[in-house]
Amino acid sequence: MALHSVVEGWVIAVDQLRANKLRSGLTILGVVIGIATVMAMASIVAGFREQIVNTLEVVGPTTFRILRFFSTTPLNPDALPREVRIRPALRPEEAEAIARLPEIHYAAIWTQAFYRFDYAGVRTQNVSVFGADDRFMEILGGEVTHGRVFTTAELRGGAPLLIIEQRTVDHLFGARNPLGHTVRVAGQPFRVVGVWQRPTNIFEVPGAPEIAGIVPFEAARGRFTIDQVNALIILVKPKPGVSVSRAMDAATLQLRRMRGIQVGEPNSFDLLTSDQVLGVFDSLTFAFFAVMLVLSSIALLVGGIGVMAIMMVSVTSRTREIGLRKATGATRREILWQFLVEAATLTLMGGMIGIVLGTLTGELLKRLLDFTTTVPVWSAVVATVVSIVVGLVFGVAPAARAARLDPVEALRYE
Repeated sequence: MALHSVVEGWVIAVDQLRANKLRSGLTILGVVIGIATVMAMASIVAGFREQIVNTLEVVGPTTFRILRFFSTTPLNPDALPREVRIRPALRPEEAEAIARLPEIHYAAIWTQAFYRFDYAGVRTQNVSVFGADDRFMEILGGEVTHGRVFTTAELRGGAPLLIIEQRTVDHLFGARNPLGHTVRVAGQPFRVVGVWQRPTNIFEVPGAPEIAGIVPFEAARGRFTIDQVNALIILVKPKPGVSVSRAMDAATLQLRRMRGIQVGEPNSFDLLTSDQVLGVFDSLTFAFFAVMLVLSSIALLVGGIGVMAIMMVSVTSRTREIGLRKATGATRREILWQFLVEAATLTLMGGMIGIVLGTLTGELLKRLLDFTTTVPVWSAVVATVVSIVVGLVFGVAPAARAARLDPVEALRYE
């Protein structure tokens, strides 16, 4: 009986949609917009998260970072709070001391700057250049396809050398061999000694400065303006078999000794693991996603009110039909169920259209942002359930009104 009522309600709802296409379309528009927004936002968040996870896998899930001060937003170096000013800047000697620890496989101090690359009158936009060491590929991945990496003497002396990324080579040199040529970075001359092919899963948002090259850390420190708070970082990898927590304890103890920090005094530096990086991203995207959910909920609320309004009109216009059904034996429960199913069917159709629209939007965004992820299945399931619930919740009042109609009065209604 319940199945028959569902099918009957569904058929009636489809007939109403056909009979009142414009009115029904406008009614479920809010549901379509709300569901499509949820789907699109879920696709964006999932795409960003997958890109970050891929990048952390390249860097290595055990790699941790030592910072002067951790903040989710960059600090203004000209207006630092006192708790940051009292902390000393990271130094190469500290990274070297950590690298010598028996628990540590790799440790080096890096910096990052954003400048234009210039060669023979051809210029890039502002791009990212890292000041690092000869083992930078252990962190960034990829390979040097032509030329070589820096020597120990070049690293220590801060030689003005550059390992340039392949896409920047294509932009500046075209088909020419860049090795031995001089590229100006921030107006400073750097001789190209290698070409680096970057892996495809390095996290990069289109429009943000791309990673264009690597120079020795000392060369970057001597020729670029370095942000001592936001742009200095010590990257650390434990030896195989050594846990992250054990390696972090060893690095922390070494830094405290070098800085003369007494027992009971707080650290004058921060440590950040890959899990914490992902946690920070999740917290930021959760806030973003929550805002979009609120906006989507408003659209769904508007859609639900529209469904309730059209169902009220439907009850009024079909009063004689309801009276006839009651006169032929239909119970209040059957009438109630019929209109609930009809309301849920309306919003479900809106939800289906919203899912299709949201999926197409997600695919478009995926191509624009160069993501590899697909629209999450859970978002489609949630969208379907929500659309049905909206129909049931906002269909209760019209359905109850229909169920309470007196059959005699309903049959007299003109």
